[in-house]
Amino acid sequence: MSILDQLIASSMALVPKAIVGIVAKRYIAGETLEEALDVASELEPKGFLTTIDLLGEDATEIEQARDAANLYGRALDEIGKRNLNANVSLKPTQFGLKINQKECRDLIEWLLGRAVTHQNFVRIEMENSTCTTGTLDVYRALRNQFENVGIVVQAYLRRSGDDIAAIRDFPPNVRIVKGVYVEDRRIAYKDPRIINRNYMHLAETLLAGGAYVAFATHDELLVWEACRLVERLGLPPTAYEFQMLLGVEEDLRNMIRDAGHRIRVYIPFGRDWHPYSVRRLGENPAIVRHVIRAMLRRR
Repeated sequence: MSILDQLIASSMALVPKAIVGIVAKRYIAGETLEEALDVASELEPKGFLTTIDLLGEDATEIEQARDAANLYGRALDEIGKRNLNANVSLKPTQFGLKINQKECRDLIEWLLGRAVTHQNFVRIEMENSTCTTGTLDVYRALRNQFENVGIVVQAYLRRSGDDIAAIRDFPPNVRIVKGVYVEDRRIAYKDPRIINRNYMHLAETLLAGGAYVAFATHDELLVWEACRLVERLGLPPTAYEFQMLLGVEEDLRNMIRDAGHRIRVYIPFGRDWHPYSVRRLGENPAIVRHVIRAMLRRR
């Protein structure tokens, strides 16, 4: 992390909410599901797939987890009504992973059943390393019953190679990210060069094993590497996709689309936008630089 990034990360908690909001509104659709669906409706005619994500995590009561599940269920219903090429992504702790793992699995199972009726898909996100094993346990149990569920692996975690080997029983749908949570060096790689190399190693291993891979990145070098990989493997555009956060690196996003690749835009929404933004911007100050650069270009 550069000195500038360190400065941004350490100062985010001190930034007034109004200022955080100026930055955040570029990559958060709003506080309501309807606002998120409207953004998805605007992006689809431009050639983009989308995924809807409710902000919030670490539910402390199971009723909060049930409320989140119900809202996601309504999201799937509305996606179906609007005939959008969109799916949903959820955080296991938002569904009660830290409260009761069985309850969490049951709620996601209910949501997957709802998604089946709409012929839709649910992505289970990956959070910090304390949740990795529990999240994979839930995913494996559900993947035995459902095909319309995907998972995330983080390239900076030292364990990720073993994790993808453990989910090979069924051809998985895997989103690969670098990883943004602050982790101990014994758990996560710190050298960006190693993280990038591991990212591509994981991607090649998954693709060679028949997995559908979502390259989630704003790093143009990784985009270039991914394009070379799928070309070398002779894969059709239906075997993979790129994913980017709403409002970040829109020029690169458009270039990926124009080159004939599938690209999905990640659309977060919800009332918890401020704590989410402070944490995410602090953990990944590069997003701040991406957003500010985009704002300056527009002006």
